[in-house]
Amino acid sequence: MMANKWELMPAADADFINNNPEYDKIILQLLFNRRLKEKKEIDEFFNPDKNNLHDPFLFKDMAAAVALVIKHIKAQDVIVIYGDYDADGVTATAVLVEVLNIFKAKTAVYIPARVTEGYGLNKKAIDWLAKEKQAKLIITVDNGIRNKREVEYAKGAGLDIIVTDHHEVPPDAADWPDCLIVNPKADNYPFKYLAGVGVAFKLAKALIETCKLDEKLKARLEEKILDLAAIGTVADMMSLKSENRILVHLGLEVLNRGKRLGINELIKAAQINNGREIKAFNIGWQIAPRLNSAGRLDHANTAYELLITKDKDEAAAIAEKLNEKNSARQKITEDIFARAKKIVEGGMKDDKILIVAAPGVFEDNGELWPEGVIGLVAGRLCEAYSRPAMVITGFNQEIKGSGRSIDEFNLIAAIEQASEYLERYGGHAAACGVSFKSLKDLSAFSGKIKRLAAAALAGAELTPKILIEAEIDLSDINDELAQALEKFEPFGEDNERPKFLSRGLTIIDKVIMGAAAQHVKLRFGSVWAVAFSQAENYKDFKIGGKVDAVYYLEFNEFNGRKAVQMKIVDIKRN
Repeated sequence: MMANKWELMPAADADFINNNPEYDKIILQLLFNRRLKEKKEIDEFFNPDKNNLHDPFLFKDMAAAVALVIKHIKAQDVIVIYGDYDADGVTATAVLVEVLNIFKAKTAVYIPARVTEGYGLNKKAIDWLAKEKQAKLIITVDNGIRNKREVEYAKGAGLDIIVTDHHEVPPDAADWPDCLIVNPKADNYPFKYLAGVGVAFKLAKALIETCKLDEKLKARLEEKILDLAAIGTVADMMSLKSENRILVHLGLEVLNRGKRLGINELIKAAQINNGREIKAFNIGWQIAPRLNSAGRLDHANTAYELLITKDKDEAAAIAEKLNEKNSARQKITEDIFARAKKIVEGGMKDDKILIVAAPGVFEDNGELWPEGVIGLVAGRLCEAYSRPAMVITGFNQEIKGSGRSIDEFNLIAAIEQASEYLERYGGHAAACGVSFKSLKDLSAFSGKIKRLAAAALAGAELTPKILIEAEIDLSDINDELAQALEKFEPFGEDNERPKFLSRGLTIIDKVIMGAAAQHVKLRFGSVWAVAFSQAENYKDFKIGGKVDAVYYLEFNEFNGRKAVQMKIVDIKRN
């Protein structure tokens, strides 16, 4: 296993420390790391307030979008929410359907099948919606910004279109769809990093603000969908600063009140947190994967139904189904990751970008990997080898790929430069999805992307890095610090749970734990440190030995007692 490189973040400026004497120096270092330097920014960070959410009408097309929706509600036309098959898209769909139904709109939902239809609008779906559902307005959520041709086709069929999306826009505005667009990246909107569900929430909020209900009822309607906004935002790994921090903070409060039946049943089925408070971590690592499992292995309609059902028995049945699908997804992902690793080890470990194709892409009778898990496998490869990775598979003679990247390589920018080989594509700097025109185009694309990666990453040290927020002494660790760290919740992108470094720690005690003796606890002074599944790796650590450790700080609650402890991330003997 490749040794991790420990990277300590730069020390906070002395002026920043001196100008904020009301905060502990360790807390100031964490704020400095998050580029929160002004007192107003710090206050807003520690006190997320819905009054600091931006006005949804700052989107240039929002007023027109609201007017168009109201027109179709009054006419009792069918309004279709056209979603996406991941947790962000599913929650965004539920947000708009819930609010529109409250306003007595005639709604329908369409979420495309990942494998047979792919991402975004498609002409067959548009035809079906126009003919079978008699749709008059389509509102996309979490997709649409790269569907210029499909939007034109829908308009030609007599449909109105509103695109709500958050993905990167085409570089040339001439390639944007010719319709109303609500997308912070296509706009002068102050915060660019809303999730798809965040954009849907903004449209919902604008509709709520425009209606004639009293202010208390408006506030209740807005609150009702905040849990969905939190789930989708965390699931899509969006920045948890500014507006997203407020949405997730408020959404977690709503989520923990247990008002959404389907999520309650999913928490029970998956035995999440055993009755304790649900946090962003639980969304990202436990709730979201189960919602995503529907679209990965079957159809995302299952996850959508879980979010909107009012029937307890139905909720319990769907939750159990999603829990089982998630277990199957984990096994499939692990199996394919192992095969992909063998391919990498067989001759591409020195490549700056790993492009791994299922055998069936090149061999008529070769194995093809499920499209729903290739993004997860790409992420695992990216993490294992500390370099960008793409995994390629196929279905019905269509070749598709999914990629994940590192901070040093903007994946979507590179793909833009090789787009002549693609049928369609989309994504972010760190993740993408692509469809190739042909097998020949896949080969040409691979060559170009590899050249771009080689140039961009020349001289880069591609080793696993652990970013450490501060080096502290054992004497700094106490209940007060652990309590102060809890104020940084919710943790996630751009606000990671802080990792600390302490050097020269003496092992005072050592305890092996777990049914299979797989865990270990070490005591440094009066502070215990737990390392899960590391008993074998730390078997040579002896009492009296000295180590340097990287860790999280947390409270351990057991038998009614609460004590601060370290949770080991990495450790090195002196």
